[in-house]
Amino acid sequence: MYFKSCISRKIVIGFICFLLQIGHGISQLVINVQNQGGEVVQETITSSVNDDTCTLEFQRSDGTLITKLIDFRNEVQVLKALVLGEEERGQSQYQVMCFVTKFQKGDFITADAMAKLRQKNPSTIRTPEEDRGKENYTMTGWVQLDRAYPISRHISPLCLEAPEATYARDVDLKAWAELPGSSISILESAVKPFPTTNTGGSSPASSRCSDVSAIWAPCICSLEMCIGWYPCGLKYCKGKPDNNPLLNGGAGGTSSYRCGIKTCRKCHQYSYYVREKQQCLWDE
Repeated sequence: MYFKSCISRKIVIGFICFLLQIGHGISQLVINVQNQGGEVVQETITSSVNDDTCTLEFQRSDGTLITKLIDFRNEVQVLKALVLGEEERGQSQYQVMCFVTKFQKGDFITADAMAKLRQKNPSTIRTPEEDRGKENYTMTGWVQLDRAYPISRHISPLCLEAPEATYARDVDLKAWAELPGSSISILESAVKPFPTTNTGGSSPASSRCSDVSAIWAPCICSLEMCIGWYPCGLKYCKGKPDNNPLLNGGAGGTSSYRCGIKTCRKCHQYSYYVREKQQCLWDE
């Protein structure tokens, strides 16, 4: 995996590719990734320089479709899961959940850098260089899609099928409120808090779904999503990058230049309230 501009190709198709990217600001890569179970999963990574976003999508072996969208401009990350229903347990359709959290800078290469990324061998099966473990998120409320624009304008179209299953956290609302032009009151109005529970009792709404027997009772669901491979940073080399001014910013002589990417694996564990255990049958 390395950086290379289409304009450096000495064929007409390469030049057309470069013009299309400049015109639309969109590029796409398809990556073959070997997960920890030894299975090969195909990831599609799309970057939009104009929107300053990156989207990563793949389907797990159990049929779950995972989509990760990063809105760099608003420091927002959305993980969307489309989970197939279990017909033998009365679920004839699929469920869609979206988890909206603050994006941590430096955890994914920029949309601009992603747009310049090319594969030397597209059929290569790739594994990450670093395992960043698992990050836990305790969601505190539902995002109201018709009010989600102040958080990110990309939430509503991406999570259209999850009008009552798009989640956020108070801690992230407070962090976004510190960004220029943001307002905590507007951000809080976009999120409806989960029902409060009796901390002194054993309210079903405060119990893990795995500990609740009644299928229609409310409970706290847990869902883990792992991204098996993603470009988490840039690699810089010292020297002269084959006289390519697009890689070293046009500076002559010896300097640092982008010579590749660092790749990572990371898991996300979400805990969130569901109105009935039927919405969380996998957490048993």
